[in-house]
Amino acid sequence: MDLNTRNNILTVVLAVLIVLLSWFLYRSLVDPYQEVIQEREMVERERHRMELVRDAIVQYRNRNDAYPPTEGGLDSLVSFLKTDSLMVAMGDSIFAFMPPSTYSPDSIIYSPRPPHTRFEYTLNDTLRPRLYLLENPDNNDRIGDLERTTLLNAPNWN
Repeated sequence: MDLNTRNNILTVVLAVLIVLLSWFLYRSLVDPYQEVIQEREMVERERHRMELVRDAIVQYRNRNDAYPPTEGGLDSLVSFLKTDSLMVAMGDSIFAFMPPSTYSPDSIIYSPRPPHTRFEYTLNDTLRPRLYLLENPDNNDRIGDLERTTLLNAPNWN
């Protein structure tokens, strides 16, 4: 094998090696960033869903002059969304889910993040005004407070 042929083979091998290493470098930079973007989008979807539950709780309070009880509160909220004539007629426009999800009264009380855990709801009816706490068990996100009236309907992420 002469020197010119050997140099051509070595050039091709090194060019292929450079392309492969460049691809691995690109993937090592882009993949973690894509995961961060997907996580941010999921957190935004979870928070939006919690805000929809808050809006449904406010609608329940406005129509029934009381918050849902602690025991079975989210179930009674779903029942309210399914049976109230205004909520049935306007529910999909009032409680618009973020894509790719679509509005369903049954799924409003569940997190959009797999494994779709149920939000936790607690009512403090010993104070005036009555206070509630809506929590996401997957993270520290919550709306409202059981002791401070200034946090009524206020999310903790703002």
